[in-house]
Amino acid sequence: MAKKDINIVWLKRDLRLQDHWPLKMAEEAELPYLIIYCFEPSLIKYPDTSLRHLQFVYHSIEAMNKELAPFQKQVDTFYAEAVEVFSLLMEYFNINNVWAYQESGTQLTWDRDKAVSKLLIANQVNWEECQKDGVIRGIRNREGWDRQWYQMAHSSIIQNRYKKGTSLSIPFERVLPTDLGKKIKEYPKAFQPAGEKNAWHYLESFVNKRGMNYRKHISKPMESRQSCGRISPYLAWGNLSIRQAYQYVRQHENYPKQKAAFNAFLTRLKWHCHFIQKFEVECNYEHTCINRGYELLHHPEKSSWIEAWENGYTGYPLVDACMRCLRETGWINFRMRAMLVSFFCHHLFQDWRKGHYHLARLFLDYEPGIHYTQFQMQAGTTGVNTLRIYNPVKQSQDHDPEGNFIKRWVPELEKVSSAYIHEPWKMPQLEQQMTGFIVEEAYSVPVVDIHESAKKARKAIWGHRKNEQVQVERERIINTHTRNSISK
Repeated sequence: MAKKDINIVWLKRDLRLQDHWPLKMAEEAELPYLIIYCFEPSLIKYPDTSLRHLQFVYHSIEAMNKELAPFQKQVDTFYAEAVEVFSLLMEYFNINNVWAYQESGTQLTWDRDKAVSKLLIANQVNWEECQKDGVIRGIRNREGWDRQWYQMAHSSIIQNRYKKGTSLSIPFERVLPTDLGKKIKEYPKAFQPAGEKNAWHYLESFVNKRGMNYRKHISKPMESRQSCGRISPYLAWGNLSIRQAYQYVRQHENYPKQKAAFNAFLTRLKWHCHFIQKFEVECNYEHTCINRGYELLHHPEKSSWIEAWENGYTGYPLVDACMRCLRETGWINFRMRAMLVSFFCHHLFQDWRKGHYHLARLFLDYEPGIHYTQFQMQAGTTGVNTLRIYNPVKQSQDHDPEGNFIKRWVPELEKVSSAYIHEPWKMPQLEQQMTGFIVEEAYSVPVVDIHESAKKARKAIWGHRKNEQVQVERERIINTHTRNSISK
């Protein structure tokens, strides 16, 4: 029996139905097509992945399937490596074309893409990938990149239209393990809801009301939850394209009235892609100091401090509140993320690689290209002269002066007055007894003295920078992982 001719759209971090090039190509072709997503065991087991990521993906796909149902189409999911899925599909179908977006992910996803490419080309399948959000594969420097990015941001949005299709029966299954499947189908109410419609709800509420205080509240852990765009999970998993978000805000009727705030937001959309582009050029941001000289800087590991940081019991109220909020909701604002990294890398003086996967798993909006480049910037290992050591007490006093955010997420400090909420260990013993709040019993004493730890960190890092070998490495920030087109 002859195999049926089909095309395939392979979804990765592009879980939407509009402004979607591979789906446009599939609809314009004459053949029936499958839309597939692979829950790959190797990626699920990788230390940057967490259940919340899988839940967001699953529910994004469910939302897509609800919209596709009238057209007799759906996203078919498989629990298997992508190479295995494509090999099986080729046994039952004559695959003419596979369309997908490029993914600027970790080395693991890059190797996966190359393996799929090799398989498809060997079987004479036409394999096409499209650039995603203005990130360009194969470049060695970013000369002219800004101009090209703005061209992408202002280019025409794809208006995907769907016609009723022919249902394709897939004669094999690769279903999620029972326990994992049950967990993925659940979705915590504290997380932002997944899917394209929810993405637009957040974007619309930002331009209609929430965004007016964007610049004013961007650094404040409590207020930023309302005033920030909050579309980062939808960008990370592709419920929205950068181009859609950019044009919607730039062309909105409220733009002239909120120009300063909205321009600041639009600038950050570009930064979003800028850092992913850096990671696309050099994906070893994930595991190697960009300034190789910092590989020689010794960080004595202290597991009890790492555990206190991970669980929000460092004795520094804002640090603990941010970590607990992140664990519960999957989101905190940028300044607080930077402070968490700075505290870990400088005040605790732990190797940045001991903490980056923990935060990757907690961020609902985890995007490898942003996460690892930003982590190294805050850790001070990129070779840039600026050293960012955040004082968590000052950050607390500046951005949560009454301790409202702290008390929301560290309820054991609820009885502490605003005079001591930032440094509860300084509360006099008599007042502790009168309020029934004993620091050592009800909360935690600071794991380190931040003034002493900052001095030690500066001395160690700046002293290391004077090392001749570091100076040599600073002149030779090599790009050993430059990526060429995977079709080569």
